[in-house]
Amino acid sequence: MRVRDSGMPDEGLWEQLLDVDLILDRLGIGAGLTNVAELGCGYGTFTIPVADRISGTLHAYDIDESMVARARERASRAGLANVVVERRDVLADGFGLPDRSQDGCLLLNILHHEDPVVILTAAAEILQPAGRLFIIHWRHDANTPRGPDLSIRPRPDQIVAWAAQACSLRLHGDVQDLPPWHYGLVLTNANDVAPGSGRQRGG
Repeated sequence: MRVRDSGMPDEGLWEQLLDVDLILDRLGIGAGLTNVAELGCGYGTFTIPVADRISGTLHAYDIDESMVARARERASRAGLANVVVERRDVLADGFGLPDRSQDGCLLLNILHHEDPVVILTAAAEILQPAGRLFIIHWRHDANTPRGPDLSIRPRPDQIVAWAAQACSLRLHGDVQDLPPWHYGLVLTNANDVAPGSGRQRGG
């Protein structure tokens, strides 16, 4: 199922709108992560740098065959052997990964879907108990150069509420400012964070 109001601009323009390294740094995506899943890989804008940073395999998904082909091409050109890109309707068929098998899952500019709780629930199911759900979205600002209509564009507090409703995930740390146009959240299992500490138990 395609996400509403989610058309992609030209690849060159799209990548001018994102400071990918800054985003990944602020979300804490690095070698401490092994296996990660990405829903809606698009041109592979995040697929390639994430795969280059993590120590395991990145499973990337998109429903658009042309996007899958482009992400595969970029992974091949970068010489990355740890990327698996698949055309798949994850909302209908799931990720096709074992439950509790992933250190992280990326949901990037996708939670304006008609039923974001379905997406969050599917992502939570594949996360290990200490896994992290990494989310970015366009700021709720009419001046952003792209992004879904403001009427369906989620705010951070809405996403946190949906996650708690769906799968007992809670905000880990603070909402991140991701200039020029995005904000970011990291969610983790509520049972993995000591109340009020913002830290993993045992950490």
